[in-house]
Amino acid sequence: MRTTVHLLRHGEVHNPTGVLYGRLPGFRLSDDGVQMAHDAAEALQGRDVTAVVASPLQRAQETARPTAELFGLPIHTDERLIESGNYFEGKTVGVGDGAFSDPKHWPQLRNPFTPSWGEPYVEIARRMLAAAESARDLALGHEAVCVSHQLPIWTVRRYVEGRKLWHRPDRRQCGLASLTSITWQDDRILSVTYSEPAGAASRRPGAGA
Repeated sequence: MRTTVHLLRHGEVHNPTGVLYGRLPGFRLSDDGVQMAHDAAEALQGRDVTAVVASPLQRAQETARPTAELFGLPIHTDERLIESGNYFEGKTVGVGDGAFSDPKHWPQLRNPFTPSWGEPYVEIARRMLAAAESARDLALGHEAVCVSHQLPIWTVRRYVEGRKLWHRPDRRQCGLASLTSITWQDDRILSVTYSEPAGAASRRPGAGA
């Protein structure tokens, strides 16, 4: 029984103050982000999608909507797809500016391998894989779409590919409204593929994920 789960990162977020929004409520898609969500749905047109699942955060729910409407499906919500926890949530961050320049925050940066500033990578990977497997079982023999966030998607990809979980954030291959697709044969992973339906817009820089 072959089943594919597409991990869809949400589109661009309206974030005029440039904060790391994390799990904060009220962060919606920008106008371009809405278009990205439609681009992702269009890329899935003609596929055998029978389930749509999303993180509870607003930007993920909004990204899921065009795909759910295209296939005439409800949006299931799975808390395990939520953004990773982060000490710097709600703050502006960056090398040499924002919260990173304040010595009182430096102890949070002591260990990039866990990481010390947020939810451990291994915990992110395990909850994300569990969510993906639940979506697989929901769409057994067909395809499912799970809308989540950059770090969780990139972490579970590294996990199933057998790579170390710690990494450089600037080298993640998980652009805005991108699709990281995991295919199983029964309960064995066959392949992981990646695509960017929004094209170059997928790689726009910005805080948050």
